[in-house]
Amino acid sequence: MSRLRKDLPDVRPGDQVRVYLRVMDRTQVFEGVVIARRGRGLSETITVRKVSYGVGVEKIIPLHAPVVETVEIVRRGRVRRAKLYYLRTRVGKSLRIRERRETTRS
Repeated sequence: MSRLRKDLPDVRPGDQVRVYLRVMDRTQVFEGVVIARRGRGLSETITVRKVSYGVGVEKIIPLHAPVVETVEIVRRGRVRRAKLYYLRTRVGKSLRIRERRETTRS
């Protein structure tokens, strides 16, 4: 029996996501920019970064873990790198990521 989740969206680096995590008996929301994606299968993870009260916070989230309720994409980002670790040194407006336009293929 496969434990891979089928309900996850196609999350890429640069996307701003809202992750709903089950902590104890309630749901906790973590919203930020995906700066990395690694692994395949059950061990696949994303690293989500946000700035909270002037302090950078990163969370490594295993995508197929039962603690993850849902992952929703707030906005798509247009980047040219697979890993966005350079965002750790940025502050202010230089942290912004351009929005990616969805193309429809016919």
